[in-house]
Amino acid sequence: MARSVKQDKPKRPQSSKPENPWVELTQTVVTAVILAFGIRTFVAEARYIPSSSMEPTLEINDRLIIEKLSYHFREPVRGDVVVFNPTEALVAQDFHDAFIKRIIGLPGETIEVKEGKVYVNGEEITEKYIAEDPNYDYGPVVVPEGEYLVLGDNRNNSYDSHYWGFVPKDKIIGKAFVRFWPFNRLGSLDQQPLYPGPNANPDRSQQSLVPRY
Repeated sequence: MARSVKQDKPKRPQSSKPENPWVELTQTVVTAVILAFGIRTFVAEARYIPSSSMEPTLEINDRLIIEKLSYHFREPVRGDVVVFNPTEALVAQDFHDAFIKRIIGLPGETIEVKEGKVYVNGEEITEKYIAEDPNYDYGPVVVPEGEYLVLGDNRNNSYDSHYWGFVPKDKIIGKAFVRFWPFNRLGSLDQQPLYPGPNANPDRSQQSLVPRY
């Protein structure tokens, strides 16, 4: 004799109280703010150019993406365009906003500017990105360990290391990665200029999509 299968009585579905839309909105906004803060703090952020000190590479009101991850895995290299917080010397002069310059001197190197040229360890470097040759003499100076010498591409109109000294690595916020405004000059920055020595790199395929130098 076949046994009957006992069937459970269908349970009434539990009524779920609809969540308050304001609570959902608040959760969404808070999550977005946390994510945005995390990205801006640790990954990348947008910056704009307020001065002409990096012309012709960067013009006033250019918008850039500054990436912050790479220097956790490698050291800055010559030619990198970096954004950094004011050094102690600059804070003492009442500067509080971030600066943007190009790294020229690495830790331990001897830098000299004379007769319109820049020399690294006694060798003249080729600079295809500057507005004009520097009209000042500087050095020779030895870059301290853990610090960098930075100059603006607009050599004769830039308040940079030849005035106030070196930039400690812990002051560097990140590297200028790409310009996203204006659209007609959209593209990556030229971060591989031709230099002598171990940083020499004849491959200029990574330069901006629009020539600027």
